[in-house]
Amino acid sequence: MTRRDHARILIYSHDTFGLGRLRQCVTVANSLVGQFKGISILIISGSQVPSGMGLRARVDFVKIPSIIKLYDGQYTSMSEHIDMRDTLAIRRTIVRNTAESFDPDVFIVDYEPFGLTTEIQETVEFLKSRKCSLVFALPDIIDATAEQRAEWQRDKVLETIAELYDSIWVYGTKDVVEPFKELDPPEGFMNHVTYTGYLKRNIPRPSGIAEHPFTNPYILVTANDSDPGCALADWVLTAYEHDATLPHPALLVLGPLTPTTDKKVIRGRAARFENVHIIEFDERIAGLMSGAVGVVAAPEYDTFCQVLSFDKRAIFVPQCAAGSTQRTRAERAADLNLASMLTPEEARNRSALAKALHELPIRPLPSKAGSAKVMGGIEAIYEEIQRHLNEPAVLQ
Repeated sequence: MTRRDHARILIYSHDTFGLGRLRQCVTVANSLVGQFKGISILIISGSQVPSGMGLRARVDFVKIPSIIKLYDGQYTSMSEHIDMRDTLAIRRTIVRNTAESFDPDVFIVDYEPFGLTTEIQETVEFLKSRKCSLVFALPDIIDATAEQRAEWQRDKVLETIAELYDSIWVYGTKDVVEPFKELDPPEGFMNHVTYTGYLKRNIPRPSGIAEHPFTNPYILVTANDSDPGCALADWVLTAYEHDATLPHPALLVLGPLTPTTDKKVIRGRAARFENVHIIEFDERIAGLMSGAVGVVAAPEYDTFCQVLSFDKRAIFVPQCAAGSTQRTRAERAADLNLASMLTPEEARNRSALAKALHELPIRPLPSKAGSAKVMGGIEAIYEEIQRHLNEPAVLQ
């Protein structure tokens, strides 16, 4: 452990409802305070702080008013009594005041370089004037349509990022995907970019694992925000109804946005099986994954990292169309033999899914395909933070 007395790191996550991005921030924060004695970290986010997140000592949390993203892509305030404009004004003020009071040495901005609707751009410019090192961190794939990419190029977004930020971290590797490849980055932009590798997760203590009835290995099926209607659970149940010879029980975890009526239907179907169990969404999903013989899930970034960290065989079923982040990640994982992939059309075919479930427990582990080579994100971040703390940002 390296001692860095009195150093302060501020992390911003715009997260609207899901916990995936917040988990990444907590993973980074907990790892840094474990590596550097004396560092204090403050996370600013619109997400609720779940009890199972497990913030370590010297990591704290500032909650800003929550905003959710609707299915039509629009944003709205979680509070019925505060309109969107006022909510954004409150968020902007809290972020700026927190930054002024906390006075960080490093500011890590997650996913949105200027925050939700540019709510942190003023704060970023302010901290730059105080010689704070500024880091923009993003996942392995940029979730943007062709229209958005064209807009970024027209508005010179990448040029602005390079001017404001001292470093750009990509939580992935070139071996899997290059997020800037289709954005035609300006000259010199890639000099700011560090591919850290994926963020390794730690298996939680047994006390942090949700209860379930299975003593033997099971197949874990997890839903997420992009699957509010339990499509994945529906397809797996159909496969179990079709094939009574499936060798392992299934533990189905419903998504946080699953409607009550859908829950009742899924529970009613699952009740007919001794080897299928349903639980509500649980933030301790890593503990459930650690005890599984295999995983069936959409390949969101957080799930992808957990699968590789715990060396679990997986079937990735992207819930989005071709060209989406999920589809791209699943295709690359399959290309590298890190996991199997079924398209939604294939997963709806009960015979095809049953066949894949039979094959899942005997497919090669991700470690056999070299997963360790892409999981060096935490160690690379240690080096980056050490560099920023030793070499504070210089005013341009």
